[in-house]
Amino acid sequence: MPCRINSHGPAAGKFAPRKWFARLAAIAVAAGLLAGAWFVCPRHALAQSDKPSSDAMKEYAQGNKMLIAGDFSGSIPHYQRAIEKDPNFAMAYMNMGLAYRNLKQYGPANESLQKAYDLSDKVGDKDRIMITANYHSIDTGDLDKAVDAYKRWTQNYPRDSVPHNNLGVIYGQLGQYDRQLEEFLEALRLNPDSVIASANLVSAYSHLYRLADAKTAYDRALNRKLESPKLHYNRYGVAFLESDAAEMERQSAWSAGRPGADDILLSPQSDTEAFSGHLAKARELSRRASESAQHAGEKETAAGRELNAAMREAEFGNAAEARSRIESALALDSTQGTQILAALVLARAGDSDRAQKMADELEKQNPFNTTIKVYWLPAIRAAVELNRQNPSKAIEILQTAAPYEFGEPDPAPEVGGFLYPVYLRGLAYLALHQGGAAAGEFQKFVDNRGVAINCPLAALARLGLARAYALKGDTSKARAAYAEFFVLWKDADPDIPILKQAKSEEARLK
Repeated sequence: MPCRINSHGPAAGKFAPRKWFARLAAIAVAAGLLAGAWFVCPRHALAQSDKPSSDAMKEYAQGNKMLIAGDFSGSIPHYQRAIEKDPNFAMAYMNMGLAYRNLKQYGPANESLQKAYDLSDKVGDKDRIMITANYHSIDTGDLDKAVDAYKRWTQNYPRDSVPHNNLGVIYGQLGQYDRQLEEFLEALRLNPDSVIASANLVSAYSHLYRLADAKTAYDRALNRKLESPKLHYNRYGVAFLESDAAEMERQSAWSAGRPGADDILLSPQSDTEAFSGHLAKARELSRRASESAQHAGEKETAAGRELNAAMREAEFGNAAEARSRIESALALDSTQGTQILAALVLARAGDSDRAQKMADELEKQNPFNTTIKVYWLPAIRAAVELNRQNPSKAIEILQTAAPYEFGEPDPAPEVGGFLYPVYLRGLAYLALHQGGAAAGEFQKFVDNRGVAINCPLAALARLGLARAYALKGDTSKARAAYAEFFVLWKDADPDIPILKQAKSEEARLK
């Protein structure tokens, strides 16, 4: 998933001992973008009516330097110290919010961006545009307003790379990957040494299944000595799509033991194991990913790792284990991103009433959030209707999600993990005994591998195809689809409920 940037990140390297104004100008010139990350551009950071103190500016500049280098965790203490020295430092709040967002810590990200927005009357025109754009793209989630603000930014300041990166992130959320690629390429043209844009470009090419281009983008970044966990995270996804186990191992080894990076690669490894039915291994990797995030003080990230594991348990038929994981996640964190994923998994684990209440509360608290309205709420409520034996109602609810179902939802489960509305619609058609329609939905996972990547739903979609063909009475295709699923899960853990069901179904085919 791509990263957002803000306009206040520093360039790599040393700064001459000059005034902080000159230092920030240099920072701005070199500011870049990161893989699935949001970013900042520090050129006008001092356009505040109340100029921050030199001590605050020193901390701010150091935070920016680390942000641009992709060290999101390391940047946050510097922003916090800058704010302690100058509580009205709007741009420090904004960049800290972006650092939190890139760590998938949505609660503190929203709080920081809200504070920046509240202080935006103290900054100049450009900074106000930047704060407004990031506020709407991340805090309110109103993507239409965010796009308008980013476009105004590109028009008024055509040499800035940051708004192009962040527009690319939004287009990815909307499933518009061609437009996403255009923006990331423009961001990188304007700032060739941007770590964030470089990593984002790998992701964009992957989603379009242009794997050779994705590898070229990765190699280009390394040749320019650009490094970040997200760059390796996205390269891992490319290796999975090419069934390149050696490369996946190399990318995983890169992150091992690195503070702030270890869990980023452990979690997709858990999905890869689950993709092949190795649930015990997946559980262990998820446990390590969660513990790594907790050790780094990233409770919301740790909760996300737990919920990613809970999703697998629910879809594999282990409802009790899924609910246990949900409670563990909610004990760690209860912010918006955690609530969204918890509500969906609760619905898939059979707790319809609680999921419905959480969905209603999310809708009430986020009246303008595009992704919640068009992706998550339809998915949660459709899952509830499936539990209530109302598949027709589920399909009706999912109509809202249809234009956006290939997008990268926020919060994103993992390197893959998208197309949830597609999967639920396929299940609804199965429940209605409409085999042809169900097959059309599950086939989308096969046809869009670059979006689903190693999401376990993509593996289960093969089983969905088998069930759909069986409903159509096409025994030959059904047997072939079951065989494909069993090859994929050839050494899967034998006690997985959905595997047992599949074997029983295949045995009854005539």
